[in-house]
Amino acid sequence: MGLFLLWFFFGIGVIIQAVYLLVIFGRTAWFKSLNKSSKNQNPEEGVTVLVAAHNEFQNLKVLIPKLFEQDYPKFDVMIVNDRSTDRTKRLLEEMMERYPKLRSVTIKYTPKHVTPKKFALTLGIKVAKNDVILLTDADCMPTSDQWIRKMTAPVREADKTFSLGFSGYEVKPSLLNKWIQFETLLTALFYFSFGLWKAPFMGVGRNLCYRKSFFMEAKGFKGIWHLEGGDDDLFVNRYATGRNTSMVLDPAANTTSIPKETWKEYLVQKKRHLHAGKYYRSEDQRKIGLFPLSHGLFWIGGIGLLIYSGIGQQWEQFAAVLGIILLRSFFVLRIFKSASKTIQGSATPMNILVNDFIYLGYFWVLGSVSYQSKDIQWK
Repeated sequence: MGLFLLWFFFGIGVIIQAVYLLVIFGRTAWFKSLNKSSKNQNPEEGVTVLVAAHNEFQNLKVLIPKLFEQDYPKFDVMIVNDRSTDRTKRLLEEMMERYPKLRSVTIKYTPKHVTPKKFALTLGIKVAKNDVILLTDADCMPTSDQWIRKMTAPVREADKTFSLGFSGYEVKPSLLNKWIQFETLLTALFYFSFGLWKAPFMGVGRNLCYRKSFFMEAKGFKGIWHLEGGDDDLFVNRYATGRNTSMVLDPAANTTSIPKETWKEYLVQKKRHLHAGKYYRSEDQRKIGLFPLSHGLFWIGGIGLLIYSGIGQQWEQFAAVLGIILLRSFFVLRIFKSASKTIQGSATPMNILVNDFIYLGYFWVLGSVSYQSKDIQWK
């Protein structure tokens, strides 16, 4: 009976993992861009770049000049100064004299039962000059001067409601950073791949575009005001469909963020991100959960069969199981290498196979803690 269960777990794990790796993730890994003709008679429509910032003086000092290097004819930048107690207000006043297309609004307090970032974004969107809104964070940096043009193209030119982009993290020489690179790429594989299969379920607010008119018509964050986080993924999860959403897989359309440098900071951040997942649609929760579940079944069954076969000296069975494990490892490396090239234009992150194994415990332990947590906060 024990042997049967091991083979059952292993077999189910192999089948589901093969579907995710080769069929679902493969859509992103081997993505080929198709040039589609514009439907819009005004392809250079105005764009408002929106940033909600709380005590981000140092980051804004770098970001604002970088934004105004963008190669796009009609855009402005809106910084929402959310209750900052540093020198943000003075910096914005100085920067607005230098950059006429820079605007700001200051929030002194947040109403009760409303989370700060959602309130800041809502206010910023309401006063935005343009209908096309491009969101990023104060600690993010566009990877090229084509960021605005490429990220907003689906909304401006193809009548899409959402365009979802990638936001990676700076590479640093630490084990934490290697894990961050792996986990960020895996997350992108999830939402890009399902999006390419016309089943989008999330996006990241560090690189996200939609229309102000749609946001207002949908009544913004109605129903999720009280939740910390979710201003990006939950909003996309509610309204994105296969028809109204486009994936922007182009290294020139990416942003790069400053990564956390301590495990404590990182775990607090990820707990907030994972907490929002409990409010996803049930079918989207299954999309996310099925991969780590099959991942666990694969390794539990595989390692169990290797031990069983080794003790019983059943070397043919041992070789077959080991061969399947090695074959999966080969495809994991290929998928991540190709996906990294497609999404980031760079080589695959290091320690892929080690981090793939660590992911077994990471998802279930941190995911369970995040699901039950009640002390989630932005800043």
